[in-house]
Amino acid sequence: MTLPEEQLTEQRSAVAEAGVRVPSRGRVVAGRFFGSGWGRAGFALLAAVFLLAFAGPLVSPWSYTDKDFTAFMAPPSAAHWFGTLQTGADVFAVTMRGMQKSLVVGLLAALVSTALAAVIGAFAGYFLGWTDRMLTWVTDLLLVLPAFLILAVMSPMFAGGQWPLFVFMLALFLWMVTSKVVRGMTVSLKEREFILAARFMGVSPTRIIFRHVIPNLSSLLVVDATLNVSAAILTETSLSYFGFGIQPPDVSLGTLIADGAKTASYAPWTFWFAAGLLIVTVLAVNMIGDALRDALDPGSRRSR
Repeated sequence: MTLPEEQLTEQRSAVAEAGVRVPSRGRVVAGRFFGSGWGRAGFALLAAVFLLAFAGPLVSPWSYTDKDFTAFMAPPSAAHWFGTLQTGADVFAVTMRGMQKSLVVGLLAALVSTALAAVIGAFAGYFLGWTDRMLTWVTDLLLVLPAFLILAVMSPMFAGGQWPLFVFMLALFLWMVTSKVVRGMTVSLKEREFILAARFMGVSPTRIIFRHVIPNLSSLLVVDATLNVSAAILTETSLSYFGFGIQPPDVSLGTLIADGAKTASYAPWTFWFAAGLLIVTVLAVNMIGDALRDALDPGSRRSR
């Protein structure tokens, strides 16, 4: 269990007065993270994926909307690095576009879901009473709703550039379990001395939650946000695979994998480049999540 930021600050001040230079908590965590082989490998893989997805189209002679009517289902070549599709579209260009969309959807959905979990869980745990009962009821309701079916029914609303709505709906079904953990930790945390002192000084409950409670849950929230990225990417890919996620004319890894699966037996380049990048991305994010958990809470590594 990590110490509250107030206690860490007091300890650093005491040591600083003794003339000893104390590294910040962020520097300590970064040192642990990059000192881990999993952390370095995951960071390098994810950085390479981002570089390929966002810098690759800048050096490609083809756009994801371009068609080469002289090369249908052509294998990888100097002209088309990843080959072409049945429509003559360049596989490299559409795969990079799909990677961009999947990464953006995954990151935004993870951030929104983690923010929802932090705020709802902290308010429920701090106030308890009717606030807790109401928020817990909403949380339990969303836990039992068939998220995949609801998103599938709403899929026509995601067409025509309405993918931000898809991100919000995806995030709406990712926060509940973490919210329950945040609630339990908040119930314990609000009895700590620094919270009681803030209440005694007349600090408003909302300010206490955002300035003291949520920051002291940062370890949990950072790891949760990281792991939610892979969960969101996989969910988006699954929905898009069945035609319920990102809608044409846009593309994502899910739509590319779905189309490529039909031709994978005789044109494997239409399937394996998108599928391979999906595997690498999810693997890298999970490696980063594991390394972050160990860096923020070294005791978790010793307990495994």
